[in-house]
Amino acid sequence: MAVKLTPKQRLERSHIQLMRSQQFALLSGIIMLGESKVVEGLPTAATNGRDKYYGAEFIDTLSEKELNFVVAHENFHVLYKHLTTWKHLDKIDSRLTNMACDYVINQQIIDLDPQENIVAVPDIGCLIDPQFRGWDTGQVFDHLHRNQKQNQSQPSSGSCKSGGSGDESDGNSGNQQGSFDDHQWDEVETMTQEEKKALSEAVDQAIRQGDILAGKLAGNRAREIGAIPEPKVDWREQLRDFVSSSTQGRDSTTWRRPNRRWLAQDMYMPSPYSESVGPVVIGVDTSGSISQNQINEFLAEIKSIADDMPPERMHLLYWDTQVAGEETYMAGEYASLVQSTKPAGGGGTDPRCVQGFVEKMHTKPDFVLMLSDGYVSAWPEFGVPTMWAMTTKETAPNAVNIRLN
Repeated sequence: MAVKLTPKQRLERSHIQLMRSQQFALLSGIIMLGESKVVEGLPTAATNGRDKYYGAEFIDTLSEKELNFVVAHENFHVLYKHLTTWKHLDKIDSRLTNMACDYVINQQIIDLDPQENIVAVPDIGCLIDPQFRGWDTGQVFDHLHRNQKQNQSQPSSGSCKSGGSGDESDGNSGNQQGSFDDHQWDEVETMTQEEKKALSEAVDQAIRQGDILAGKLAGNRAREIGAIPEPKVDWREQLRDFVSSSTQGRDSTTWRRPNRRWLAQDMYMPSPYSESVGPVVIGVDTSGSISQNQINEFLAEIKSIADDMPPERMHLLYWDTQVAGEETYMAGEYASLVQSTKPAGGGGTDPRCVQGFVEKMHTKPDFVLMLSDGYVSAWPEFGVPTMWAMTTKETAPNAVNIRLN
């Protein structure tokens, strides 16, 4: 006769199964971070961005694989730093923010184990919609928020297994918070900046630990590269004016664009321009708010730059709160960039780490290009001409801003 395990024992077994699996070994360090508690009277599960809580009675309603799904769900909230990264959205609409976080996580869990070898989607009213595959929480929130304004109808809630359409949802799917679990935003509200920084660093360290184990198991590593899409920006056009106005060298002149300095005096003179680009620094945001699809989109833009106006030397940096990856390419090496590059990161978002890198360079770059979603903790001053290419409507001061959508 099989011995019935207690909820605590079942939770411990779930941790072990996830940590030993190729699909979810990346969560290993996060699972060990903070506390994981079984709580009497908790309706489902909850997290404060570090600790994870599971209702004892709730655990008893789940199968082994369904419990694995719930545990993975809570730990992905911590891995992506959802409660600190998206606190500003919670102040706008807490329910939609909860929904957006869950849409992102649930779809990723399904995609990691589509055959349900380790996890199974529980029928508890959680949120899944394939249209949000590869989106980040900010993008899903914007979609839901726009839709809520356009459509004030109240559709019936659906279960995880049947899914629900983000186009139809107004934010009322699932429970009253739009999520099967509790996101404890109030605890984040009381945290000091020092405490938030310490938590961010602890999560970063836990991600690195999990990434090491995932590598040993030949499992899902952080930031694997998929198909590279077509670039959205005409970088030759964008960089021509930018380079000619920011670089010291002037290779030639062109009559196609009149020199604005002389137009005021009714004189039509050629404009100087440069077709050559010296050393550049390109910083790619790989923080927790950046999806893998976005990284692939950033790489598409970088490849387009390398093809259209190859710089003399490119310092390619992957950053979150620190420079997590540094690669240098010279003219003639760009053809293999997409195949050889190894994006890294997944923590918080502080581009000042790139500023520190630039300040230490002996030869200053002609310019710095930053690719990001714009959800940053500060806007650094690089001391050289700067361009930000962003997927949102955020605007960096003292820089040229380009939209990637």
